[in-house]
Amino acid sequence: MTTNAPRPEVLRYTAFSSSPDGGNPAGVVLDATALDDGDMLAIAADLGYSESAFLTAPPEGLDGPEGRVYGIRYFSPKAEVPFCGHATVATAVALAERTGPGELVFATPAGTVPVEVTEEDGTVRATLTSVEPHVAEIADADLAEALAALGWPAADLDPAFPPRIAFAGARHLVLAAATRARLADLSYDFARLEALMHRLDLTTVQLVWRESATVFHVRDPFPVGGVVEDPATGAAAAAFGAYAREFGLVPEDAVLTLHQGEDLGRPGRLTVTLRAGDPRVRVGGAGARIG
Repeated sequence: MTTNAPRPEVLRYTAFSSSPDGGNPAGVVLDATALDDGDMLAIAADLGYSESAFLTAPPEGLDGPEGRVYGIRYFSPKAEVPFCGHATVATAVALAERTGPGELVFATPAGTVPVEVTEEDGTVRATLTSVEPHVAEIADADLAEALAALGWPAADLDPAFPPRIAFAGARHLVLAAATRARLADLSYDFARLEALMHRLDLTTVQLVWRESATVFHVRDPFPVGGVVEDPATGAAAAAFGAYAREFGLVPEDAVLTLHQGEDLGRPGRLTVTLRAGDPRVRVGGAGARIG
């Protein structure tokens, strides 16, 4: 962007809540064609949200409804990230308010992500379909370092949930707390966890506690993005859905509810849908404009 070019409009939307006071806020730039990497990073840093999304022209050959196909990039205040679920939902809601509900297709750095947007009784909801996920082991020494950085004794983990790194567009370390109180008590060594996450190429640490067969509470430390915690994390929700299915913690066909942001005063709800025969994971929720 040249110094004489006008600054693009930066919208603010929340994802995974129908209230501007809930969910996870994201910056949305609907036309970032004149911006370079430095411009996008500066906008994201100025906003201070965990991520912001920037729409660009779609790559040639990307299939989708005419006029509803886009390139998209995501920046935290500190760096570009390959995929961000809540910023995707926020962008889809912003587009739907201008062009109506229906299917959208985004070419993300992690792969193609279709999104279905619906509206009912004034509430707009967007559901993304992840890229194909996978789950990997974590070395014992790396797990010990993660727990030390979090200040979590190993005895506070739920033994039914083996620690693993899960991917559905970005890498997340999944750790399950044995109690809701353990999940609520989050005070960690920011620099120590950030260093480990950079070394393991992690986007967040997905901390979970199981309330019931299909209901979970989650939190996501995000020091590599320059914020202590992400209020509602769609990419991690997709990764967790794949993880839970792989270990038989939920059925192959399942609809899971993830509550996130309650401990931050920004409650959000993420719906994770698993379909037998389809490895991809669907993550949906409401969205709303801020301001």
